[in-house]
Amino acid sequence: MREKPLILVTNDDGITAPGIRMLIKIMNTIGDVVVVAPDNPQSGMGHAITVNNVLHCDPTTVDDGPQLEYSCSGTPADCVKMAKNEILNKTPDLCVSGINHGANSSINVIYSGTMSAAVEAGIEGIPAIGFSLLDYEWNANFNECKEFVKKIALNVLLNGLPDGVVLNVNIPNLKKEEIKGVKVCRQANGNWKEDFDKRKSPFGKEYYWLSGEFVNKDKGQDTDIWALENGYISLVPVQFDMTAHHAIQKLNTWDL
Repeated sequence: MREKPLILVTNDDGITAPGIRMLIKIMNTIGDVVVVAPDNPQSGMGHAITVNNVLHCDPTTVDDGPQLEYSCSGTPADCVKMAKNEILNKTPDLCVSGINHGANSSINVIYSGTMSAAVEAGIEGIPAIGFSLLDYEWNANFNECKEFVKKIALNVLLNGLPDGVVLNVNIPNLKKEEIKGVKVCRQANGNWKEDFDKRKSPFGKEYYWLSGEFVNKDKGQDTDIWALENGYISLVPVQFDMTAHHAIQKLNTWDL
């Protein structure tokens, strides 16, 4: 009898978030699930790790189910490190992160705790996927995308991933029948035009709220932004070797 795959589930919205609860249910239909997720929201933490404070990682039960669950006081990257090095007795066959409440397309991949957990898993040699739904509401409807999430996860388990690559999957906020399919894309060239809303507290102390507008500078039809705007799920292969290989030859011409 074939052994079920071991699947690590994590996120950045916190262990009680509806997105991760749906992801756990989906993964329970595929394999044996272990959840290690933050005990509070960690959105926008990027690849931060805890080095100047203690970490707590405690068994917990949020929902009924066969999964084992651990609530971690650290960041999403911490959760993956804890799972790999302290909780699991073998390397998982797959790590899935999410389902995030909100987009992680284009440049957002840099800031995303969801994707940083997937990247950390990739660094540890675990095939990994970050899933995001383009709906920031806490009560977002994740039912419409569950069949796509399962199909992508099964494909990774069956086919594996290239060395040094994880997947960034973003799902448009549409009904299942309105989603046209999955499109393999590149990351769109865009960035945030930031604005800081400067305010004063009742005690006269200045503080700031970060806000901004996303600017898409990329008109290509092979990008994640184009796919999402046109009713497709975007699937971007992400590498964590950040070397700009194309620049090496030019830099070697410098008088160093």
